[in-house]
Amino acid sequence: MQKIILYTIVIVFSLVTKAVAQEKTFEQQAKEIASNIETITTEEKNALKKEIEAIDLQVKEGKISAEKGQELKLKIAEERAKNIETKVAIEEAKLAQLVQDKVDGKVLDSETIINGKHSISFPGGYRNGKKNVNNKERRTTSQFVLAMGFNNLVTDGSIANSDFGYLRSVFWEWGITLNTRLLQNSNLLNLKYGLGFQYNMLHATENRVFEDIGSETVLVTYPLDLKDNHTYFKNVYFVVPVHLEFDFSKTEVKDGKKIFKSHQGFRFGFGGFTGVNTNSKQFIRYETEGRKVRERTKADFNVNDFTYGLSTYIGYRATSLYVKYDLNPMFKNNNIDQNNVSLGIRFDLN
Repeated sequence: MQKIILYTIVIVFSLVTKAVAQEKTFEQQAKEIASNIETITTEEKNALKKEIEAIDLQVKEGKISAEKGQELKLKIAEERAKNIETKVAIEEAKLAQLVQDKVDGKVLDSETIINGKHSISFPGGYRNGKKNVNNKERRTTSQFVLAMGFNNLVTDGSIANSDFGYLRSVFWEWGITLNTRLLQNSNLLNLKYGLGFQYNMLHATENRVFEDIGSETVLVTYPLDLKDNHTYFKNVYFVVPVHLEFDFSKTEVKDGKKIFKSHQGFRFGFGGFTGVNTNSKQFIRYETEGRKVRERTKADFNVNDFTYGLSTYIGYRATSLYVKYDLNPMFKNNNIDQNNVSLGIRFDLN
């Protein structure tokens, strides 16, 4: 029933805002969605913090027991996490619809901004109110990005002897990017920017799971034998990546005119990303008395609300080797800093 209500809201919202949305550029609408997701996450986590402080005050004043206080905090944490998931799902649906509208040509991008009878000229876009018939010379192109690979934590500057399985801990990422050629007569230098989602998963070794101990989140041994491949911790981030890309694709000449094509040769990019944590979950699976038990816990887990880091890639045409590293620790209050690092394959599909 909850999914039916969610989809109904998305459909109604799309119908009501369709006419208005078409008057805004793709970039403007994407930025609005990113801002909405950041606002949702911040407001819900701030509200949760105030509610927890109120409960702690009741425990301190002796109005409720510590056990009751912990029970109430877990309950409101689940409610706030569910609120974030529901509201962010609406924004994700809006983003997916926006991308589809751009593919269908129903929404303008920064190259084709027209105001009444006057047009703003962008390289490769609309000039003097007329669309440039040579679409191959457009200086901004769009790509669907998909990345996947291995994920782990750098602890005290080292990834050796990790507490997490090297092959079982993985990540994947998807999003939409815009690639703008910065030089007038060369395809070499490009600015690549967009929106996306990162999913970082960690499989702890030695039958351990994450648990909040005081103000820290640490690994503890679980009392039952866990199914390793089905027990893991996952963080999801909504991110804004920005890269400076060097594209060595050859420039073609047709009818005496240069044609610049991107992603047709070797490419190298470096830059970074920033974003917000949309949810953190721990999945546990074990068998007891002949029954298979699966547990899923969604909570704060002391994970930082925001993330930022560096990333780079090198490859040929659409396929690249991809590395990303979080500059801020995954957990807020732990005595030992642990930073997420990922290595994998990235696809930039025009």
